[in-house]
Amino acid sequence: MIRKILVALTLVTPLLFASTVKAENPQHVKQLLSTGECRNCNLVGADLSGAHLIGADLRGANLEGANLTEANLEGSDLTGAVLKKANLTSAFLTNVNLKQANMDGANLSQAKIFDSNVYQASMNNLNITDAQIFHTGIGVGGEEQPIPDWD
Repeated sequence: MIRKILVALTLVTPLLFASTVKAENPQHVKQLLSTGECRNCNLVGADLSGAHLIGADLRGANLEGANLTEANLEGSDLTGAVLKKANLTSAFLTNVNLKQANMDGANLSQAKIFDSNVYQASMNNLNITDAQIFHTGIGVGGEEQPIPDWD
C-alpha cells in the first residue's frame, strides 16, 4: 500500500510544481491588430497567422510560441522581443528590427528575411529550411555574415 502511494506521489508531484505557460492576453492581441502597437505585451501562443503587422511596435513583447505563419512584419520593431519557438513559416521580415530578441527555437522555414537587424539576438536552434535571407546577420553552418552597423 505504501509503495503504491509513493509511486503515485512520484508521478503526481512534478505536475504540482510545473510552471504553467500563460496564454496571450486577448486585449493585447486586439490592441496590436487595431493599432499596430503593443510594447511589452503578452502575446504568448497568440494566433497571428497571416496578420498584416507592417511597422508594428512590438518592442519587448512576449511572442513565445506564437503562430506568425505568413505574417507580414515588414518594418516592425521587435527589439528585445521574445520569439522563442514562434512559428514564422513563410513570414515576411523585411527591414525588421530584431535587436536583442530571443529567437531560440523559432521556425523560420520558407521565411523571407531581408535587410533586418539581428544584432545581439539569440538564435539557437533556428529552423531556416528554404528561407531566403539577404543582408541579415544570420549565418548557415557556422559561416559568419557581416552585421550591418545599425547605430
